Amino acid sequence: MQFGVSLFTCDRGITPAATAQAAEAAGFDAVYVPEHTHIPVVRQSNHPGTGTETIPDDRYFRTLDPWVSLASAASVTDRIRLGTSVALPLEHDPIALAKTIASLDHLSGGRVTFGVGFGWNLEELADHGVPPRKRRTALRDYLAAMEALWTQEEAAHDGPFVSFGASWAWPKPTQRRRPPILLGAGGTEKNFQWIVDAADGWITTPIEQAIDEGLARLTELWTAAGREGSPYVSVLAAEPDADQIRHWQSIGVSEVVFPVPDTTVDEARAAITELGETVAPLR
Repeated sequence: MQFGVSLFTCDRGITPAATAQAAEAAGFDAVYVPEHTHIPVVRQSNHPGTGTETIPDDRYFRTLDPWVSLASAASVTDRIRLGTSVALPLEHDPIALAKTIASLDHLSGGRVTFGVGFGWNLEELADHGVPPRKRRTALRDYLAAMEALWTQEEAAHDGPFVSFGASWAWPKPTQRRRPPILLGAGGTEKNFQWIVDAADGWITTPIEQAIDEGLARLTELWTAAGREGSPYVSVLAAEPDADQIRHWQSIGVSEVVFPVPDTTVDEARAAITELGETVAPLR
C-alpha cells in the first residue's frame, strides 16, 4: 500500500513546494492538491460536505492553481508523485490543458496523477460555459480529446464538446500511454461505470470511509468490462487509524491520503514528519 498527503492549497501557510519536499523526505509516495478557479458569491449548489450552500472555510476561494502548484513541487523533488484531488478539466480549454499536463509529466520525469471531478459547484462550472446536465458526458469527451493529443502522432478528435483536425502536439507525457486518470466522486453505480469506461481508478470522497461494498462493485464492473488488472483506489482519510488502514489494504485499496494542515512551514513540516513515522510500519 502507498501513502500520500493532500494540501488544500491557499495563499497562506505552507507552500505546495515545501509540502512536497517534506512529504518526500518523510517517505510519502504522493502529494495531492485541489482546484477551484473561483467561487460565485450567489449559489444554489450545496457543498457535498455541509449539505447546504455554506462553504466550510475560505480556502475554497483562495485556492492556488493546481498545475502551477505541482510544477513548483516538481522543481524541488525527485521521486514523489504529483496529483490532483481533484482537478476540474471542464473549467479549461482541453487542448491547452493537455499541453500543461504533458509538460509537467515530461519535466517531472513521469510523476503526474490526474485526479478529476465532475464539479459540485454548478455556478462555478456555468461561468466556464459548462452545461450542468452534461458534466459527465463533457468530461469524458474532454479526456478523450486530451488522450488523442497525448498519444497520437497526428492527433484528431471529433466529439460533442471538443473537435479538432489533424494536429501536431508535443511534448507527449513521459508516462505511456498517459498519466493515470482517477475519478474523485461518490461511490455510486453510475460513477463506477464511468470509471470503468473512462478512467483508471477511484478517489473516494472525504465523507465516505465505509467503501467495502463500493470497491467490490467497482472491481466486479472492471472485470466484467475486460479491463486488465485492478482499479487504482485512493482513499482520502482523516486520521492514520492502523486498524482501518489494514482493513483497507485487505480489500484492495491502493493508497491512503492524509490531509496536511495549512499552517506555518515549521508546524506543517513537523506534522508531516510525525505522520510519516506513524504510517511507515503499515506499508
